[in-house]
Amino acid sequence: MDVKNIVIWCVIGIIAGWLASLVIGGGGLIRYLVTGIIGAFVGGFLFSFAGININLGNAYVNQVVVAAVGAIVVVLIARVLA
Repeated sequence: MDVKNIVIWCVIGIIAGWLASLVIGGGGLIRYLVTGIIGAFVGGFLFSFAGININLGNAYVNQVVVAAVGAIVVVLIARVLA
């Protein structure tokens, strides 16, 4: 993995975490990054498991949407468990 891919992954995670915070609350750059990156894994698993394939015209936009949905799920589960 090169630095460019890691930076893109982090930016997608931050955007996804920020979008999730708009829906369910929360804040902070580190929290956005962590929930977004974890959400990317969860969202990818959920979309794959459900057989959902989104195509919004741009691969990065697709990744942000999947990660944001996953981040929302992660935060909701964390709130239920806490």
